[in-house]
Amino acid sequence: MFTYETADQKEVRRFRIAQFNGRMATVTSGEATVTGFVRSVLEQDSSTPPRWTITIIPNTPKEEIKPLRPASRARPFAEDYL
Repeated sequence: MFTYETADQKEVRRFRIAQFNGRMATVTSGEATVTGFVRSVLEQDSSTPPRWTITIIPNTPKEEIKPLRPASRARPFAEDYL
């Protein structure tokens, strides 16, 4: 899990929307870029200005699906289109 802390309200809103809709979000912090699902958005009560801690579960890229066999090149009923 990746924990990210921010005070930007626009960014927090983006993460909450991604969490609500079940979409992935991307965070760039320094040189690290993390893409994954938002697990939690927690506000820290005792801080001024308000700060939020966001937890993201990183998602590994899916492997490319290879076809089990090559597609048929023969066109059945091709004479119907002539």
